Amino acid sequence: MYAARRFLMCPPVHFRVTYSINPWMDPAKPVDLPLAVAQWEDLRDRYRALGHTVEELGPVPGLPDLVYAANGATVVDGRVLGARFAHPERAGEAAVHRDWYLGHGYTELHEPVHINEGEGDFAVTASWLLAGRGFRSSPLSHPEAQEFFGRPVVGLDLVDPRYYHLDTALCVLDDATDEVMYYPAAFSPGSRAVLARLFPDALLAEEADALALGLNAVSDGHHVLLPQGAAGLFGPLRDRGYEPVPIDLTELLKGGGSVKCCTAELR
Repeated sequence: MYAARRFLMCPPVHFRVTYSINPWMDPAKPVDLPLAVAQWEDLRDRYRALGHTVEELGPVPGLPDLVYAANGATVVDGRVLGARFAHPERAGEAAVHRDWYLGHGYTELHEPVHINEGEGDFAVTASWLLAGRGFRSSPLSHPEAQEFFGRPVVGLDLVDPRYYHLDTALCVLDDATDEVMYYPAAFSPGSRAVLARLFPDALLAEEADALALGLNAVSDGHHVLLPQGAAGLFGPLRDRGYEPVPIDLTELLKGGGSVKCCTAELR
């Protein structure tokens, strides 16, 4: 049985692609803004229909990537580790997230010294805090997170720029049982060995599903909301007792994000 979750999302009313800070972003490909908003609203409404709570972060002109709410903080046991962005184009998002958390009753908030991009590179399991590095987040953010949360941090090296954040290459399916799915080729050989040791029964994604950003998914422990293009994951998920919920977020994919990028979990 899955438990109701609380999420934070930001509507993409100012979303556009006018710069490129990851391989998915091409300013030459225009964004259909009404379609982006409609797709985002569908994701929000799916969460609510499943019994989850969705809080909304107000959009801010000039911050087109604020829609990727997962990058703004990591929340564990009500404690908030803020974000510090690698690229100046996104730097202003950190204060918007900080102000939201402070304004909504979160009193234990740590402003990071080192670069981390929230749940982009931090994934919470029952036993560990998995932490990506290689393209955005600094390795120095890992001991900072461990000290703040008091949870063991496992560093994982990303080696393919298409999977620039951990949440594009790995998804926590069940945070009560340490079940995950991931794409092995996104990680260094040593990190693949670590993942195989920690998660010997993990669901391993194929390249086509990884390229559809199928790992950029959100699971409540039963339902797995993921890009509809990652159809190769539907059967394996069902075989493990999960219910895949395909989502069309093609417009948000133009910025390099999908279901998980748009969804911060308020643990």
